[in-house]
Amino acid sequence: MNTGPAPAALTAGAGEAAVPPFAVIPGGQVRCALAGREKEIVEVVEATYRLHGAGETVNPPSSFLRFPDRPASRMIALPASLGGESPVDGLKWISSFPENVRSGIPRASAVLILNDPDTGYPFACLESSIISATRTAASAASAADRLSRDRPRPTRVGFFGTGLIARYIHTFLRGSGWSFDDVGLYDLSPDSTAGFRAYAEQSDDAARVTAHSRPEDLIRASDLVVFATVAAEPHVGDPAWFDHNPVVLHVSLRDLAPQVLLASTNIVDDVEHCLRAATSPHLTEQLTGDRDFVHGTLSDVLAGRVDVPADRPVVFSPFGLGVLDLAVGSYVYDEVARSGELRIVDDFFHERGRYG
Repeated sequence: MNTGPAPAALTAGAGEAAVPPFAVIPGGQVRCALAGREKEIVEVVEATYRLHGAGETVNPPSSFLRFPDRPASRMIALPASLGGESPVDGLKWISSFPENVRSGIPRASAVLILNDPDTGYPFACLESSIISATRTAASAASAADRLSRDRPRPTRVGFFGTGLIARYIHTFLRGSGWSFDDVGLYDLSPDSTAGFRAYAEQSDDAARVTAHSRPEDLIRASDLVVFATVAAEPHVGDPAWFDHNPVVLHVSLRDLAPQVLLASTNIVDDVEHCLRAATSPHLTEQLTGDRDFVHGTLSDVLAGRVDVPADRPVVFSPFGLGVLDLAVGSYVYDEVARSGELRIVDDFFHERGRYG
């Protein structure tokens, strides 16, 4: 995994620290650096999970900025530090304004700052809504693969919520080798369902695409269920809907009632992060008074420390780790630097001497 700035960007004299040049990487360059590289990005994300599991990261709790006059909206700061062979520090600053969808623009917008671990200076600012969606989708694709290895590989996928994140997850599943006989859709918005259906029929012409009118029908018809909503509290509470033991990617974190989690094998990305902020796992902990229902992390699964039984549903609940944003953002930076197309902002750090 290549992370961090190109070495030439930080070169100084022997024993000296240099102020790195500062680059801005817009969304078009981000998209070009990531397009068609789903398998490679899944490998980057899995390598990052392994570093995190080995204690080679710093990933403090996210900070939420909420607004009394706009309760549905929020902004989140995700600081992190990624170790390993090419360390990098940084911060993702991402907003979630669900009302944007009414105006025809995406709910989320974001920037990612990458910092040089030697000097602390930022060396890049990247458009990060694409990076955030990419690391979320790559994480989901990894979990789908790893959690289905001891059961028949799912051939029927159902998307509960059909927005941008659902589209990215479908793209990453297909790009990392999945094929489906059936693609099921459920969304409260007919326009979102129609838009995703058109996308799915174009990108996966071998699959039958079905829009379901009831949540239960979608779940029962799917071996792989993807929750990608903006739900603020649980709205799916009947464990019987999952009696066929599907793999569940609980990406939006607040859809499932504790009763569903207690009837399932539960895998998270990070226990401390996931069991907070009124997520479904957090509510389950509050109900039971313990964390015994959590069977392990995805890094545990990758390392073979946790087995996933096939005789019950398995639910992957990822809170979303800032170190994943750093890893994917650093990958983008390296690709753009190698292309020779970095957009350097000259004299961004103007004061370079302590005394003028």
